[in-house]
Formats: sequence, C-alpha cells, structure tokens
Amino acid sequence: MYGLRRPVLILITLLLGPVAAFAQSERFERELESFEAADRVAPPTQGEVVFVGSSSIARWDVAKSFPDVKGINRGISGSELADTVRLLDRLVVPYAPRVVVVYAGDNDIADGRTSEDVAAEFEQLVTKVHTKLPQTRIVFIGLKPSLSRWTLVDRMRSANLMIRGYCEHDDRVAFIDIDGAMLGWDEKPRHELFVSDGLHMSAEGYQVWSFLLRPYLKDVRQEATSTRSNSPQ
Repeated sequence: MYGLRRPVLILITLLLGPVAAFAQSERFERELESFEAADRVAPPTQGEVVFVGSSSIARWDVAKSFPDVKGINRGISGSELADTVRLLDRLVVPYAPRVVVVYAGDNDIADGRTSEDVAAEFEQLVTKVHTKLPQTRIVFIGLKPSLSRWTLVDRMRSANLMIRGYCEHDDRVAFIDIDGAMLGWDEKPRHELFVSDGLHMSAEGYQVWSFLLRPYLKDVRQEATSTRSNSPQ
C-alpha cells in the first residue's frame, strides 16, 4: 500500500506546486494595484519616507503623526516580513526614499516562523534595499509585546535581539526598541495602547510609537527644508 501511496503523493505535490506559486504571486495584488493607481493620479515625490509592513503600519495615520514629513504609507494588513521582502520592488524602490520605516515580523512569528527566520528575513530586506538604494536609511520598529500574543513574547524578543545586533553594524540601519515603553508597572502590555482585539494599536499606542520614531525623521525634515531653501526661486 505504501508503494502505491508514494507516487500519488508525489503527483499531488507536482500538481499543487504551480497552484501554490500562483497564489503566492497573487497575494495582496489588489492592495498593490490600489497603491499604483493612486500614484498615477498623484505621483509622490521621491526622496521622502516610506512606511512598510503589516497592519500596524497600514492603520497608522502617518500624516497626522508626522505633519512635517511627507510620509508614504505602503503598509498591507495581514502581511508578513517575508511579504515585504518579496514585494519590495513595488512597495519601496519606485519612491527612492531617504528613509524606510518597517514594522513587520509579528505575523511571521504568529504563523509559526522562528525568531531566526524573522531575523534572516530582515537581513534579506536590508540587502535588497541597499542593493538598489545604497543611501537609503532603514528604521526597524521592534516587534511589539501585545495582549493577544503575549504567549509569543519571548520569541518576539529573541528576534528583536538578533535584529538589533545586526543594525549595530551598519550606520544606515536603526532599531527602535518599543518593548519597555509599551509595558505597565506589572511588566505586561498596557491595555490603553490597544484596541479591543488586544493586537492592533489604539491612538495612544501610536502616540508612543510616534514619540520614539520622531528623532529618526529629524534629519529628513532638515534635509527637505535645506533642499527647498537651496532651490532656485
């Protein structure tokens, strides 16, 4: 019986392989087409700040948080860090940004990937960005401790530790530690920083993130001001 089953399993794998590859390529295509359609109507300026990653980015009103920075939000709800790497040529490269702000990896861990997997994905992202945009700076917001995924916090922190270590070896890459700022006196996530699902951020949560990120965007504001002042009148 086993001898018959093995060829059947191989056949199924061969048949489903192209289907899985097609499904992967089609994932998030609607969101990507929406971004590209918006860009055709109002082409964004190059050399600004691009925000990419999962729903924590997609839900962020970056214009409200950083009114003096031209932020381009290209977050996709439900995406993983692996998706950000895969789609980088459409999410980041066309804008040639001065800075890329990344929050992703949370969903990867929840989906069963290891801390090492997430750290490796981040290294792939940095390599891919700097191959095409060598002067672009990357700011990685560390994986957050959340109410709904508290059982995964050790794996999140392990990934953060490895990513932080990688960032220390490249002046173009920075790591923002948000862990302590999101914890209360009991060393557990602060409820007011989350909406009712215990995973996604509340307005108060984004205020914390904005406060921690703002110093990293200071140079972008200064460069933009300098560029405008030096432009011919």
